[in-house]
Amino acid sequence: MSTDEQGAKAELRTKCRAILKSLSAEKRASDSAKLCASLKQHHSFQNAASILFFAPLPEEPDLWPLLNETLATKKLIALPCFDSESQTYLPRRIADIHVEIMSGKFGIREPAPTCIAIPLADLDLVLVPGVAFDASGRRLGRGKGYYDRLLQNFSGKKIGIAFDEQIVDAIPVEKNDVKVDLILTPTRSMSPIQH
Repeated sequence: MSTDEQGAKAELRTKCRAILKSLSAEKRASDSAKLCASLKQHHSFQNAASILFFAPLPEEPDLWPLLNETLATKKLIALPCFDSESQTYLPRRIADIHVEIMSGKFGIREPAPTCIAIPLADLDLVLVPGVAFDASGRRLGRGKGYYDRLLQNFSGKKIGIAFDEQIVDAIPVEKNDVKVDLILTPTRSMSPIQH
């Protein structure tokens, strides 16, 4: 990626983070509840036997209530867990958020090391956070490439989860960037435009 593209990504990341920080706690909570309701009704979610959720950072959409609710079903639920040896995130199965969750790398909640590792190929659906998404399914992450590496060889469904304010016109792209199959916001479901 050229220095210009890196600069453009960094600039967009800064702009989107500022917009996210400016959202009130009430709006974030209300929009997160709408996202949980939409996701719960979505056929990809309903048909998935195994789902990788994500633990939200304070400014991200909060799917934690839906995660907790889904644990009571027959679905296999996993969360990313940072593996310091490989410097990547790996899915680990969770059954009880009150017992098995700890603060991990970067202060993000993740499964305890005692939780069983799940091969990515065993998952049907991955819910993907991002700083921003565009109509082509491109995702702007936090800049470390962790999710791109996690999703590189994943052949199941990838749904980007975002607030409406996180949808932008275009995201500069690198060869390792992984697109999502669908983007879900509090007000719409967007199937990426293929270019």
